[in-house]
Amino acid sequence: MSKNFENDLVEVYEIITKRQKELGEYFKIVENDENTFGEMRVFIDNFLENIGLSKIKENRLSALTRLIALRDEQLVQSLMKEKFSDQEIDDTKEISYLWVKDFYLQRHEDLLLLIEDKRLLNEFYRILLRGVHDVGISLSHWQSSWTEHIINTINPGLKEEFGEGVLKYLNENNLFDKNSSGQSADRSYSVLKKVENGYKALSYAEFFKDEVISVVENLRNLTEKLSQLRDDDTHHKDEYIAYFEALADAFGETNRDELIEKWSDVDRRWMRITSPIQVGHPMEYYEDHYRKAVALEWDVRISNPKNEGAEKTYQNILHMYKTLFSKLGSGKENVLDLTLSNLQRVGLYIGRPALYYAAEFNGLFSAQVVPNDEIVSKEEGKKIFAFSDNILDSLRAKPFLKIQNKIFGKEFMEKERELVFKKAPLWYRVYEATTVGHEYGHILWLDNDTESKMNASGVFKNIEEFKATCGGLMAFFMREDDAIKEYVLADILKRAVGLIAWMRTGEVEPYYCEGLIHLSALFDSGVFRFDEELKIDMSDEAYERLKQWYFDVYESLAKHYLDKKDANEFLSKYAVKVAGIYLPVDKNVKSFVDYYWSLHQNIGRDIDEETKREDWL
Repeated sequence: MSKNFENDLVEVYEIITKRQKELGEYFKIVENDENTFGEMRVFIDNFLENIGLSKIKENRLSALTRLIALRDEQLVQSLMKEKFSDQEIDDTKEISYLWVKDFYLQRHEDLLLLIEDKRLLNEFYRILLRGVHDVGISLSHWQSSWTEHIINTINPGLKEEFGEGVLKYLNENNLFDKNSSGQSADRSYSVLKKVENGYKALSYAEFFKDEVISVVENLRNLTEKLSQLRDDDTHHKDEYIAYFEALADAFGETNRDELIEKWSDVDRRWMRITSPIQVGHPMEYYEDHYRKAVALEWDVRISNPKNEGAEKTYQNILHMYKTLFSKLGSGKENVLDLTLSNLQRVGLYIGRPALYYAAEFNGLFSAQVVPNDEIVSKEEGKKIFAFSDNILDSLRAKPFLKIQNKIFGKEFMEKERELVFKKAPLWYRVYEATTVGHEYGHILWLDNDTESKMNASGVFKNIEEFKATCGGLMAFFMREDDAIKEYVLADILKRAVGLIAWMRTGEVEPYYCEGLIHLSALFDSGVFRFDEELKIDMSDEAYERLKQWYFDVYESLAKHYLDKKDANEFLSKYAVKVAGIYLPVDKNVKSFVDYYWSLHQNIGRDIDEETKREDWL
């Protein structure tokens, strides 16, 4: 890589950083006087007026959170509090998506114009970014019909018609996409259509014909332009062209029997791109709980040229996995070989999202490990992306809320704020141990067919997120860093409690379920006690009890994965679904969850007027 390109990369990263921090500044609208950010205040109030919400501080915070953090949980709480019906909430969520989409498409256009005007990077990458943007516009328009058809129409219809027997019906009627072995795959690139005698499956290209044509045309145009240019800096011209060609072929495929293999080939070609500028494609499938239709994710991630990686976490994960496998994995050495191969070939990219579209206007990753296709990973490995700079900026930008002090107390929150605002190097070490550790934790204990076999009840993802977080924690526990031990414990507490807020947000149900399992750990070990208010014991003795709980449960869970048992057998020890919502099995956990959920509904958007964020800046 040339020195000029490296310098340009630094400048582009600094531009993106500056723009992200400026975006976070808009939260001051709900903290300061009426004269702050007048134009953005009008923009927010016009949105509230458009959707019929009162222009109060709490609703402004909900709107800002939807726009800046790209999450709609607080907006839904605002709508529920003002008595919107379920249909009105769905309609408003779509309006909010379109509002956010238009805002970010313009922001992305402004960023591209700035990069082009300054002639940063090289012509190959400037054209690549412009082409990715064009594809992103097409995918962002498609997202609305994707959500309306799959999430709001087909899935509720399946639930109403078949109840708990949806997966059985889909299996018996050949409505899952097939892998190259003819088995039902763990994801879909097709949708269901209601027909006279039930349902039929159609590829994206058949059902969303016009939308797919637009995406494919933009991909073809991009490859044609790139083919006429040189990349003398990263030498990735051939890899990128092969990748975009594979994407065009996969999006345009109409034969359902070819879909999984075509998209696996996309993943293969993508894995061969190791440039610091990475283009992310549809790979994840949280929103669709039945057929795991892959979401329309599309983005550009840029690595921080100054980041030194996360070697310590990698070594800790490796040590923990080998230690436990020697105890648990007799006769399953093929899983050991696959996992170690994946770990040793991980490409780690620590940076920021630069451009993002479509499904990602409903939420960005804090980190990610991909691809999910274990056959591809066996051949090519995996990539881990960690967006620590974005997360820290977000934590520093968000207003302080009453509910945080109410649950955790002033002393706990002041320690957390000291870490976030005053001890950034330590914060990054905690992030590396917990969040990067979580992504490495996803890789462990998996065989080629683990997910498909464990997903018999359709809830594999609902234990996989806990398995990932717990894997990172286990690696830390085995080789503790005393300087961050108390912060790691605090992170477990915050994560467990905070995830309760996602109780009624279906697309992130796996994380909510993870939170319920962590809460079981905290109550079982005595770290938490609840009697009208939460009591927290963070003593060394409580910490050791909690650690032992995780050791015992993680070993049991690892064995569960090695035996490829139904995920619901593990989940049902901690949570059961009641009237469409998972609730804790343990009565103490349930009492606290009920309390927190009620508190979240009542004061979850109330700003803490006693502790000012600016005092920490």
